[in-house]
Amino acid sequence: MGSRRKFLVTAGWASAGLSAASVLRPALGQSKRLRFGVGPLLPTPDDTKKAYTPVFAYLAKQLGVEFDLSATTDWAGMAVAMSSGQLDVAWMGPWGYVIANAATGCQAVATAKYDEKPLYYAIIIARADLETAKFPDDTKGRSISFADVGSTSGWLIPTYYAKEVWKIMATDFDRNRNAMIEAGRVKPDASKIVWTSAPLPNDAIALPADAPKELMSNVQKILSDITVDQAKTLLPAHYTGFVAATHATYEPIVKAGIAVGKITPRG
Repeated sequence: MGSRRKFLVTAGWASAGLSAASVLRPALGQSKRLRFGVGPLLPTPDDTKKAYTPVFAYLAKQLGVEFDLSATTDWAGMAVAMSSGQLDVAWMGPWGYVIANAATGCQAVATAKYDEKPLYYAIIIARADLETAKFPDDTKGRSISFADVGSTSGWLIPTYYAKEVWKIMATDFDRNRNAMIEAGRVKPDASKIVWTSAPLPNDAIALPADAPKELMSNVQKILSDITVDQAKTLLPAHYTGFVAATHATYEPIVKAGIAVGKITPRG
């Protein structure tokens, strides 16, 4: 996947070609319509919007507002959308959130839970017939496929661990591979996991730096109070709710981003 910054434009969103001044956020405390955004969690923006509309509709109802929901085509696109003032609340990948925070100061208020855990893992997968008794030593001289540069598990974390060593294998994340196996898109024995990262914080729910504190607090409480039973009707399979979060939750991602030279440490 390339590093394009292309948006799906829907009602309530300005075209990416407009100037930043023309898409300034309204005063959120006075707004009766909020702009929600979600990244590429499913194969197409339409798939993503359909699957994630219930939870955003629930959030809007609890806040007493109308809403527009849009989906980007890559994780970096979420960071751009937040940076340009096109979003009031965003479901962002960990790395996309950290990029947006570095640029705008937006703040995480919640972390998604997947199978009751607010964590996941980056993995390296290889062909099942590839000899990899010791990784990465056994893969020298081979090629590797990385995901979009906005991806936490598919680009940032493996790059952070060893940019020049891993080859011919594809980076992924554990829940994505499991979902593809469950859907019958790949056979369990067609590939094997040869490396797993340390635990990573899951996707962030983030608001702009200038969002009213009351709105941040309300969004955090509404999402954190979603029960496992409610999640069955509000969220896609395996997502079981949210836990409260702050920017500090994403410190491992910040550390990796600084290490690969994509963001700079704050003074």
